[in-house]
This record gives sequence, structure tokens and C-alpha cells, in this order.
Amino acid sequence: MPPALSRSRQLFVLLATASVALSACSGDKPKDQAAGGTTAPAQAGGVALTGAGATFPNPIYTKWFDTYGKATGVRINYQSIGSGGGIRQFTEGTVDFGATDGPMSTEQMAAVKNDVLHVPTVLGADVLTYNLPAIGSSKLVLDGDAIAGIFLGRITKWNDPKLAGLNPGLKLPNSDIIVVHRSDGSGTSFIFTDYLSKVSPEWKAKVGAATSVNWPIGLGGKGNEGVTQQVKQTEGAIGYVELIYAASNGLPFANIKNAAGKAVTPNLASVTAAAQSANFTPDTDFRVSITNPPGADAYPIASFTWLLIKPSNPDPVKAKQMKDFINWMLSPEAQRMAADLQYAPLPVPLIELIQKRVGT
Repeated sequence: MPPALSRSRQLFVLLATASVALSACSGDKPKDQAAGGTTAPAQAGGVALTGAGATFPNPIYTKWFDTYGKATGVRINYQSIGSGGGIRQFTEGTVDFGATDGPMSTEQMAAVKNDVLHVPTVLGADVLTYNLPAIGSSKLVLDGDAIAGIFLGRITKWNDPKLAGLNPGLKLPNSDIIVVHRSDGSGTSFIFTDYLSKVSPEWKAKVGAATSVNWPIGLGGKGNEGVTQQVKQTEGAIGYVELIYAASNGLPFANIKNAAGKAVTPNLASVTAAAQSANFTPDTDFRVSITNPPGADAYPIASFTWLLIKPSNPDPVKAKQMKDFINWMLSPEAQRMAADLQYAPLPVPLIELIQKRVGT
């Protein structure tokens, strides 16, 4: 089982979980003091920024927006509704910024006349979390082929020979595997399906990579929180969530064999190692995939997550507030908060490149 999180980290995840539950009741359009938003004290001039999108980074965004608001008086309301919703609302112009774990496609960018910049914020890991009391505290090992087989419905029993071969000496039960996946448009799903499309030709041909796909089998859960709860309540279940959601709920997560054939535990070090494969040119738009990277120590299902901002924001006040927040977000203080919540901080060279781009 994963080590217990600190009280502060548990609190932030509980706050994030509660906010999504409320936002599901209030709809998905951010409003001042909106249910599901993170709210800081209003600035004297009443300036507020609104955003919506990914649940993957919601725990760190909750912390950042609250801390920044208390320090500056700038209120930032954020609804954790999934990357698909974040891209949609950014495209419709109903929010000041979007948030996504799956970068916008060329077609989606064309819909906003390419007036969008993807700003990396942190790195995180999709983990395969499971509810399998029969193996106790033993750690499950999976590889890309096994994961694809499970989510395609080819591997249906926990004691399947493929799984037994990856876990010698582990007494796996002769019980059904219950697959859990996201029901909403999700950057967490994009990361997961992007990885599977790289390691499984069958997955790529039949399902592909996107924020929303036609799942061959399984139960759906809304948000990382919904998948986490489905797995937690269903013996024999397996699902994919961002690392902190599994860890804060006391759920185990598998070691995954990477491109080098090494079974790697998802943690800050292995996610940081995955980022070493990213190559950013001076004119980059920051859209890059780091799933299934090379390197013996790299965790294979890792990703950046991004804010979506408008380079030509027509509101000069909000444009400055957005720029000021991003510069604060890139500070050592803010990036240290990310590590406390099991997100890998951005590499320093990347931070410097973002600062240059935002400065223009």
C-alpha cells in the first residue's frame, strides 16, 4: 500500500473532491463564487479570473489559487470539470483560461484562430489503481500489453497467464477484472490512451488516443474522483487516475514496465525522468507527449498539464492578471507546493523558456 500522505496533502485532495461534487450539481459554467470553484478574496477593483478544465491538476490548482488570492487579492475561480470541458469553454470564450492534460488538436486550435498558448504548469502521473485484497500488500506489476489487454476486454480474469507471468510468486485470484474508466472528456484519459496507442498497435487501431474514446468495456466514473471511488468500492476493479487520488484514498497502484523493460514505481523521481525526453525549441508551442519515453528510470504514463491562455486577450487588466499569476506559478515557492502534492515541478530550463514566451 502507498505511504500515507501528510495532513495538508489529504486536505487539498478532499477539498478538490468536494469541489467537483458540487460543480456536478451546478453545471459546468464558471461563475463568480461558482460551486466547484476555488475562490480567493476579491481585488479592490473587483477583478476576477475564471477558468475550467482538468481534474488531473485540481489539487495543486486549489492550493495555488487560494495562496495567490490571499497574497494578492486577485480572485481566481476554477471549475474542475475535465479537460474536454475546459477546451470547450475556452473555445466558447466563457472562461479567461482553460486547463487540459491533453493538448488541443490542430483543428481545435483553428477554431480559436490559433489564439492560444499552452502553458505547462506541472508534471503528473496516471497510475493503474486496483482493489485486490487477495494479494494483500504485494505490489502488482503490469506492462503495456497487459494494460491494453485488460481495457480491450481480452484479459478478463486476475489469474490470466499474462498477469501471472508478470507477477511470479504472487497468488492472483480466479476472479473477474472490473474495468473502470472516465465517463467525461478527460486529459487523464488522453494521457492513458496516448500511452496505449504507442505500446499496442491493436489499441491504436481499435480505440486510439483522445480525451474521449469509445471504451470497449468497463464502468464509467466522472472525474478522477469518480474513478477513484468506483475502484475503492468495487472488489476486483482496476482504473486509471492521477497519482495523488490513489495515494490519498489509500489505494495501491501498480509498477509499470517502461520502454527499457524495467518495472518502475510512479513517483516524483520517475516522472521527472520521463520529462527528460521532452525537447522544446525556442519557438515551441509547448504541446508535447512524454508517454512511453526512453530511459531506465522513466515512468511510462506521465505528462505535462497545461493552462490555455489567449496571447491577444482584449481585456488588458485580465491579461496582466493572467501574466502575473503565471509568473508567480513558475516561482520556486509555487513549484515546491507542487512537489508536496505529488506533482513533479517543471525543469528550470523549461520555466525560463515559459517566462520568455509569456513576457512577450
